[in-house]
Amino acid sequence: MPREKGEKLVASNRKARHDYHIEDTYEAGMVLSGTEVKSLRAGHASLVDGYASVENGEAWLENVHIPEYTQGTWNNHSSRRKRKLLLNRHEIEKLLQKIKESGYTLVPLKIYFKDGRAKVEIAVARGKKDYDKRQALKEAQDKREAARAMSSKGKDW
Repeated sequence: MPREKGEKLVASNRKARHDYHIEDTYEAGMVLSGTEVKSLRAGHASLVDGYASVENGEAWLENVHIPEYTQGTWNNHSSRRKRKLLLNRHEIEKLLQKIKESGYTLVPLKIYFKDGRAKVEIAVARGKKDYDKRQALKEAQDKREAARAMSSKGKDW
């Protein structure tokens, strides 16, 4: 029986939604050492340069920065090591088929605790072009301005 209930967000990759078109998302467990879990519980992680890959029928999370635990001893973990992802075989086969197509990659979106267990949300994504990014920013800005205009319209000055 888990001690914690619900989700606690540790880190999110907000830039991924700006740089990529997100196709599918998957929730995966991670194989972590004890000091990595303690560092995550303290809220320390960075997904900025992270990506996932599939090698020999196993999914791996690479280049994700989980800093060393400050109270750790000689058996502390290295901060950017490869971490195995826990997925079902059919999910791994789906991911492998998608990333074999040109332009697709696996990007971590967030790390969180779900009922006390560390999870990572990975996405099958396709990179955006510069003009796509500009268009998405313009649409978001227009939506904000419209909402601001609608909210101020109800106020009587």
